Amino acid sequence: NRPKIVFADEPTGSLDSANRDEILALMAELNRSLGQTFVIVTHDPDLARMCDRSLFMRDGLFVDE
Repeated sequence: NRPKIVFADEPTGSLDSANRDEILALMAELNRSLGQTFVIVTHDPDLARMCDRSLFMRDGLFVDE
């Protein structure tokens, strides 16, 4: 149904690195081809570094990292 925004809470949390990379490639392709925005919540710093923009929270507040 092609939503404009996809909210993903730990989308790669239980995956091995090969499947994580496949999911990330799929999200990147959907972003490029359909213009979909992904809002991803993660504890994985490697995943956060792959994103176009990252916001960090500590103790319920946004912080500079």
